[in-house]
Amino acid sequence: MDKRTDLAGAAGLVADGDTVVAGGCLYSRPPYAMLFELLRAGRCDLTLARNLMCFEAELFLVRGAAAHLMAAWVGIGLPWGIPRVFREYTERDASIYEEWSHLSFGLRFLAGSMGMPFLPTASLLGSDLLKRLPAEEMDCPLTGERLVAVPACQPEVALIHVHRADPQGNAQVSGPAYMDLEFARAAKTVIVTAEEIVTTDEIARSADRTIIPGFLVDAVVEVPFGAYPGECYGLYEADFDHFGAYVDLVNQSRADGVEEYLRRNVDEPGSFAGLLELVGASTLLEQRRRARELVTA
Repeated sequence: MDKRTDLAGAAGLVADGDTVVAGGCLYSRPPYAMLFELLRAGRCDLTLARNLMCFEAELFLVRGAAAHLMAAWVGIGLPWGIPRVFREYTERDASIYEEWSHLSFGLRFLAGSMGMPFLPTASLLGSDLLKRLPAEEMDCPLTGERLVAVPACQPEVALIHVHRADPQGNAQVSGPAYMDLEFARAAKTVIVTAEEIVTTDEIARSADRTIIPGFLVDAVVEVPFGAYPGECYGLYEADFDHFGAYVDLVNQSRADGVEEYLRRNVDEPGSFAGLLELVGASTLLEQRRRARELVTA
């Protein structure tokens, strides 16, 4: 079955109020082309989940696309500190943000992928996070050890960006896979964006790199630079100047700065291809050069 579509068609698989988990980790292989398309499509009241969440937290909160966030950490990276707008939102209403440890966050989706109601862990014991989460302490029925039952999460949609996929949705990555397979197996609908769509024969020649089998996937979109301004291992480095310019806007105008960023980079370009055209070929080629330098040095 040929599952190829465009970004707008894939966005039609996401409904207001859905729980949406995004793959990658921080600015490593984020599905930004798809996330920006959801913002452009006017989705609202989503629960946005990601293991380490980047500036999409503020983009979705300010635009009203997300009413709830779930993650183990939120921020762009150490040079920029705690995101100011995210902090303002959560200080006004702490229920907006559901913070898990990195391990327990992953266990929620692993349980969901296994069809289990929960998985036990020692993570969160002794932490004040446990008081604010839908997790329960329990005694192991075999050893009597004190543990935490972490509830399964089965999101409506998983968004995964990969290096390559075939038209049937068999998806491969180079470098770390993070929690992408668990996200895809737990979700009811899986949308894959790929740097390139290749033949099934080409996928079969390096089958060990296939992290998501096609039978899990509902839609495939070919989007070169689909993780920009994040990075895609071996192909292009994250554009830290782009992130720095975003932080400057936020430091100057807080939520209005976020809206200004959205106006310039999501609304006015009209499409992800329009954003890449705005960024310019010279910048994109430089990000390619930097990525190749990292993996060939």
